[in-house]
Amino acid sequence: MVSAVSTRPLTLPPVAIAPAVSAPTRLRLPDLLHATDAGADEVLSGRYDHLLPKRGVPSDDRWFTRMYGDDELDIWLISWVPDRSTELHDHGGSLGALTVVSGSLSETRWDGEALRRRRLSAGDQAGFPLGWVHDVVWAPDPVPTPTLSVHAYSPPLTAMSFYEVTDRQTLRRNRTELTEHPEG
Repeated sequence: MVSAVSTRPLTLPPVAIAPAVSAPTRLRLPDLLHATDAGADEVLSGRYDHLLPKRGVPSDDRWFTRMYGDDELDIWLISWVPDRSTELHDHGGSLGALTVVSGSLSETRWDGEALRRRRLSAGDQAGFPLGWVHDVVWAPDPVPTPTLSVHAYSPPLTAMSFYEVTDRQTLRRNRTELTEHPEG
């Protein structure tokens, strides 16, 4: 289901990268937000059309492809469809960010005491610091359009843990999986 990694580097304007203090990467959330914004612009400009499925983005199954990858940063283009939840999860030891390219997403996140929901529409961004636990799903739009988003992870994802909310309103980790793929 995953296409080959682009051989062309993602064109990003220079970013001043501050040294990390006890973080898993030298990149910061603003750097990842900048990378997803630039990636969304590249998708909208058609620069990554060669990575899209020839028959179009599937409307019945999630689809994703790596836009860029190195030892420090992975950038993914992800499609979203109805009735496909990522489950409550974290991103292991990686920071993350997303920019919605088209359509809308609904994010449910654990704020330490309860689940909170927000809608993210085309152009909206979200950053995921360490320990961020959330579920992302397709959200209906008045005008049906494919829902696409660009995600960045640094360092690249290697593991994700999945959670449930207990009757006592606490989080319980159900499992941890090694992964090379984005968002569940």
